[in-house]
Amino acid sequence: MESPEKTSYQPATIEEKWQQTWLELGLDKTPQDQNKPKFYALSMFPYPSGSLHMGHVRNYTITDVIARLKRMQGYRVLHPMGWDAFGLPAENAAIDRGVPPAKWTYQNIAQMRQQLQRLGLSLDWETELATCSPDYYKWTQWIFLQFLQAGLAYQREAAVNWDPIDQTVLANEQVDNEGRSWRSGAIVERKLLRQWFFKITDYAEELLNDLDKLAGWPERVKLMQANWIGKSTGAYLEFPIVGAEEKIGVYTTRPDTVYGVSYVVLAPEHPLTQVVTTSEQKAAVEAFIKEVSNQSELERTAEDKPKRGIPTGGKAINPFTGEEVPIWIADYVLYEYGTGAVMGVPAHDVRDFKFAKEQNLAIKVVIVPEIGAEETLKSAYTEAGILVNSGDFNGMNSVDGKKAIIEFAQKQNFGKLRIQYRLRDWLISRQRYWGAPIPVIHCPNCGIVPVPEKDLPVQLPEDIELSGRGGSPLAQLESWVNVPCPTCGTPAKRETDTMDTFIDSSWYFLRYSDAKNEEKIFNSGKVNDWMPVDQYVGGIEHAILHLLYSRFFTKVLRDRGLFNFDEPFQKLLTQGMVQGLTYMNPKKSGKDKWIPSHLVDANNPIDPQTGEPLQRLYATMSKSKGNGVAPEDVINKYGIDTARMFILFKAPPEKDLEWDEADVEGQFRFLNRVWRLVTDYAAAGVCKQKAEIDKLSKEEKDLRRAIHLAIQAITEDVEDEYQFNTAISELMKLSNALTDAKCNNSPIYAEGILTLVIMLAPFAPHIADELWHLLGNKGTVHTQVWPSFDPVALIADEITLVIQIMGKTRGSIQVPSQLDKAELEKYARESEVAKRYIEGKEIKKAIVVPGKLVNFVLG
Repeated sequence: MESPEKTSYQPATIEEKWQQTWLELGLDKTPQDQNKPKFYALSMFPYPSGSLHMGHVRNYTITDVIARLKRMQGYRVLHPMGWDAFGLPAENAAIDRGVPPAKWTYQNIAQMRQQLQRLGLSLDWETELATCSPDYYKWTQWIFLQFLQAGLAYQREAAVNWDPIDQTVLANEQVDNEGRSWRSGAIVERKLLRQWFFKITDYAEELLNDLDKLAGWPERVKLMQANWIGKSTGAYLEFPIVGAEEKIGVYTTRPDTVYGVSYVVLAPEHPLTQVVTTSEQKAAVEAFIKEVSNQSELERTAEDKPKRGIPTGGKAINPFTGEEVPIWIADYVLYEYGTGAVMGVPAHDVRDFKFAKEQNLAIKVVIVPEIGAEETLKSAYTEAGILVNSGDFNGMNSVDGKKAIIEFAQKQNFGKLRIQYRLRDWLISRQRYWGAPIPVIHCPNCGIVPVPEKDLPVQLPEDIELSGRGGSPLAQLESWVNVPCPTCGTPAKRETDTMDTFIDSSWYFLRYSDAKNEEKIFNSGKVNDWMPVDQYVGGIEHAILHLLYSRFFTKVLRDRGLFNFDEPFQKLLTQGMVQGLTYMNPKKSGKDKWIPSHLVDANNPIDPQTGEPLQRLYATMSKSKGNGVAPEDVINKYGIDTARMFILFKAPPEKDLEWDEADVEGQFRFLNRVWRLVTDYAAAGVCKQKAEIDKLSKEEKDLRRAIHLAIQAITEDVEDEYQFNTAISELMKLSNALTDAKCNNSPIYAEGILTLVIMLAPFAPHIADELWHLLGNKGTVHTQVWPSFDPVALIADEITLVIQIMGKTRGSIQVPSQLDKAELEKYARESEVAKRYIEGKEIKKAIVVPGKLVNFVLG
């Protein structure tokens, strides 16, 4: 292959020229007039880590193609960019480097902005925002106050990860798989702290039901959200405690198994633990609770971990049988979920069965598959069936049994029907510095007092020392913490928690519609005009929390009267990962098993340290695996348009993409062929004649048909499903048809060249504009109207008719395209192909498939 340096197509020069031209023309600015239909194209905004990776390039290229296409189809387009700029990585970098988080973040933003601009993305940089900027988080704080006014923000105690040496709260990602702090190495404890929550559970039913409105979302994403919300219908039942007035409340989706209860389990944090524990068991129970407090939620609930517990010595009464059953505490029950207590039915619950076997607890069968079935178990039976050993409910099927048992519990006042959700209220407190401060003041007289709107934003202080130790950094700055109460003037204290960064990303798409508004969060008219987002593009890793929180924010702010729509994103495209060729030593473990690609001879893949053979596989690009490809390396060698074309051609957007240098070169060769095709035509003289459709030669008709078939196919590919890979294949077909055409001085050939350049524009914008200019056109190709196909042009004068004898293809003939069945059969009978096989034989039947074939069945 020709090296990029020697080819007549010079990507770098062309890209720099046209990016500057687009800037001068204001091509990417968001139009404000409403004469055209709107289209809002949005990629999930990035965290400013300092450098783009191939995943970024893929994400933003996909959205850019959509934005460019929609402009050419006559839409006014909003295509913005911003930065998800708060968060723990910047704070950790500040601690490690001794640099303020703001300085580190803004340096990274500047670097990544420059990288994105080099990609030639048609982004409106005038809408740019950064979540760490006071003019953004002022409105994040204003939204918090809206939640507070609506009764959707509240404080309560919740468990956090606590480093006992550094005396600080740790995020989950700061705790290793051994339960140790990332910095001090101490075993992390679980500690109750007063935390802020948003009441997302108030919207659980609407969030679930409105998934049906999201026709443009992948089904698997909607299913993931539905499972996360986790609606279930069951029973709330109360088990009296022997010797105490209190009762243990449990929620169960299987009330039909209640006669099989052989124990009750409390979460170690449950307040009734102290009530049910006997004096003989007190020391052992307290030791167990302390041990469990050091475990993360993940450790406690992992399926592959043993279910650990201890008897309290107390007993509960099964209200249906009157039997006493032991009360245990166990690590697999969490206080934050449900009631913090479960009824143990080992015969019909996998987890309970495992626990009962480990602790030698009774197992009583109360559901069997059918009447008379064996009642002994080797494993838990969790399916529906017939009730046995269940008193008056024996013989009922499970569905009827559930209803009857709930009705009985309601009549007896020890239970009731309950709808419950797996979804928990959203804990938004972070004991960190680099986040939006929660805008409330704690007054000894007035309690929680919102910061007045006129005093927003509550700005992060700059004179802060970050060490990663000793609790919240803001809490240690007395000059910032100590303020008078806005209501009564009494000395009071600011809230020192900052907000979860998911808060920032749950409304940024709304701000883009009016990004520079200093008086309001946004103008309602503008947000109603642009929203909802027509096409949202981002990673599947955000399928649950980010999208769920964004939907929640949208519904809350709608209910506050800020706009009139229910859902933020009409269509969602979750693009696949970019995978690189990866080498792994199966005899090593942990990070050591990954061998960086640049250290391996591809022809003889062995471990350079041990000489052991390596496995080759494709895996998601990452620094830890040493399999990454730097975007700048590809761009410097082949140009931006080639990188875009490869990314779009290699795989459909929703599938994983395997990086292959040979395929990159293939796209570079294709762009060079297009370059030579168009420049050769331009050098020979651009045809200015207008085509006379009714006087075209056969060659011209065939070429015109190829042109309009390409327009039809490419438009269908890019219109809704965004199958860019097949669209590029159709561009290649059109390029080949033009290369093979014998009428290159015809106006039809000119039409084909122009059509190829116009339809190439969204995919390879720089070379398309250069070729458009070389063809003698003014302005930019990106303001041209996307072509539409002529149905008449698709009709061929002749078709290829296949001749079959007894179902076997024997040849083909050219026939006029507008023939009926009888005429097709006549042409086929009289063809030399058919005569060779049917002469002297009886034709029993002729099967005619119009436009395709004639099959003769012989006697």
